[in-house]
Amino acid sequence: MTDKRFIVAFFCITFLFYGCSYYSFTGASIPEHLSSVAIPLVEDNSVSTVTGMDEEMTQLLIKRFVQQTRLSLDQNDTSADALLSVVITRYSNQPTSVSGDEQATRNRITVNAQVVYSDQTTNEELLNRSFSAFEEYDPLDPSQEETAAFAALEKIADDVFTAATSNW
Repeated sequence: MTDKRFIVAFFCITFLFYGCSYYSFTGASIPEHLSSVAIPLVEDNSVSTVTGMDEEMTQLLIKRFVQQTRLSLDQNDTSADALLSVVITRYSNQPTSVSGDEQATRNRITVNAQVVYSDQTTNEELLNRSFSAFEEYDPLDPSQEETAAFAALEKIADDVFTAATSNW
């Protein structure tokens, strides 16, 4: 009877370790054959008063894809195993709250981005969709607009990373 328990326990532990061998503790799942990713400078096609959104978004994506996965950054778009291309397509700044004297007391920044993530070794598109995020700020302090815009970019970068590295 003890031999049967030992065998059952052995197989349970073996399957447990086998199943965990494909799991990453960051939750990121990258196809085995991919070892490098190219992330060119994000293209900013929005009409925005905030400068540097292209560079900020690029750095946020590099931080996630290189530091939280086993992928290395390849500067050459054509030689990388994977390519992540992002275009900021829309930027809006709208009041969400108005005071009695018709002055905006809260504004909402909304940023939209189109993302294409491709496996260049198999010529397969792994992800092709748009992402959107918003953040609010006090319009009486104009310096907060940039902070809000960058916070929205951070949310988009998180969503892109999750979508690109999830198996579901």
